[in-house]
Formats: sequence, structure tokens, C-alpha cells
Amino acid sequence: MEEMEETVKSAAALLCISKAAALGDLCFSYILEHVKAGVSEKAIAAKIEAFLAENGSEGMAFPVICVSGERTNLPHGEPSDKLIEKGDFVTLDFGAIIGGCCGDMTRTVAVGRVTEEQRRVYSAVLSAQRAALAAARPGARCADVDKAARDVIENAGYGEYYVHGTGHGVGAKVHEPPTLNAASRQILEEDTPVTIEPGVYIPGRFGARIEDLIIIAKFGAVNLVRSAKELIILP
Repeated sequence: MEEMEETVKSAAALLCISKAAALGDLCFSYILEHVKAGVSEKAIAAKIEAFLAENGSEGMAFPVICVSGERTNLPHGEPSDKLIEKGDFVTLDFGAIIGGCCGDMTRTVAVGRVTEEQRRVYSAVLSAQRAALAAARPGARCADVDKAARDVIENAGYGEYYVHGTGHGVGAKVHEPPTLNAASRQILEEDTPVTIEPGVYIPGRFGARIEDLIIIAKFGAVNLVRSAKELIILP
């Protein structure tokens, strides 16, 4: 049975969610300076938490996810003592809280170099995310938005490695209705904030996820996250 929380948010709540997303963008720009070989996942997560706290966040929307290398195949992996290495993907998932409302964003970046397979996977995830963003509008079935992303990843040959839904509502809690997955019977409504976050997770290898927080507007999706999505390869 689906939760009965309010999916449509007030103008005040949407403003706070937008501010939380903007702080997330600032944090991402900051943390890119610190993601490098030899630094631990836990150290990066701690810097993210400190930056958000020092710049107005009322807390963490959820525990920071920072995983690298093979550990990027864990969709909800906790930061470990593992040191980032050249050739690693690093997935960063975090959110601030402003005015009691949550932000939520994910970026996957590379350190030093990437393989052709990493490029292919990242490209598939990015194309899937763009397809879902294009499908997100008032009246759209949540299952159809999920399908838009899933079809791209399946056509790229990675369908079995897309192991979670495409998104969820956000508000006072970081996970609220509606749920964007294949089983959802919910419909997107105007003034509803949702995430769009397809991913691919290959066991024993690596994974990649890209997540934006959007607001459903009359004409489609308003993307609150401005951080770059083309693959970033850090020194």
C-alpha cells in the first residue's frame, strides 16, 4: 500500500527545496577539488558534511554516500576507509536541508583515466537520465518515466544492472511519494518535486549513477540541479 503523504508542495516548500539543491551544487563544485587518488571515501564524505553545515544546511538529508572503484556497484554503499585510486569512478550522493526541506543529488566522476567500458556505461546512464527528464511532466505515469530511462539502459545492454527505481518524491523527508518505478500507479502532478536517478551497477566491476532533483511544472521538468553531467575526469 502506497503512503498517503502529500506529493504536491507549497510554494514555500518548493523554494526551500530549490535552496537546498543550490547548496548541493555549491558543495559539488567544492568537493571536486578534494576528490583525488590517495584520499579515503570517509574523508570525502566528512568534507561534504562539513561544507554543507558551514554554509547553512540544517542537517543532512541522509548519510552521505561516497563510494569508489568496485564499491560504486553498491547503490547505497557507506563510505569506507578505501583510498581512491587512479582509474576509479567515484559516486557522490548527498543532500542539504534548508527550511526543513531536503535536497538530493548524485554525480559520478572519474579519477585519472577511464576505460572504454566505463565511458559506455556512463553514456548509457546519462542518456537514460535525459530520456526520463524529457518524459517527466504533469499527467505522466511514474511507470512511464521509469520506462523511458530503463529502455535506454536495456538497449545499451545493461538492463540487468539497473537494480532500483528511477526516482522518488522529496520534501521534509528525502524519500516521499510518488515513486517512479515499473510498479508505480501514481501520476505526476504539477508542483511535485521528484528525483531522476538511473544507474548501472555491475557486480565486481563498478557502477555509475546520475541524479537530479526536479520540480514538475506546467510545461515539464524544472531541473534544480545545475552541476555538470558530462563525464568529469579529475587529475
